[in-house]
Amino acid sequence: MKLFLILGAINGFLAVALGAFGAHGLEDKLSEKALGTWDKAVTYQMFHTMALLVTGLLLAKFQSGGMIWAGWLFFAGIVLFSGSLYTYSTTGIKVFALITPLGGVAFLAGWILLGYSVSKYL
Repeated sequence: MKLFLILGAINGFLAVALGAFGAHGLEDKLSEKALGTWDKAVTYQMFHTMALLVTGLLLAKFQSGGMIWAGWLFFAGIVLFSGSLYTYSTTGIKVFALITPLGGVAFLAGWILLGYSVSKYL
């Protein structure tokens, strides 16, 4: 699905840009713990950007509802997991940290669906 390739490219750009911003723009503004949280958000965003790209490439060859769901779950996970960590690390508002596990569950479900779908087609 071309959309997942586009979302992957956008998220790859954002992960690099946000990683650089965290390293150079926030280093004197956030605590070490908050910077560590920011870095975790960048890392998970980039890993799951790669998952979006792989899903998009697989969908170009195999049309699978499970793979489509996996792609959407990876995208939702990036928004919920990384997005909540970016917000929490810069604001300190704890409610955002409570959203993070929902993104983690989306990531896990996406990997399960991708694995299941690949096992059916490859």
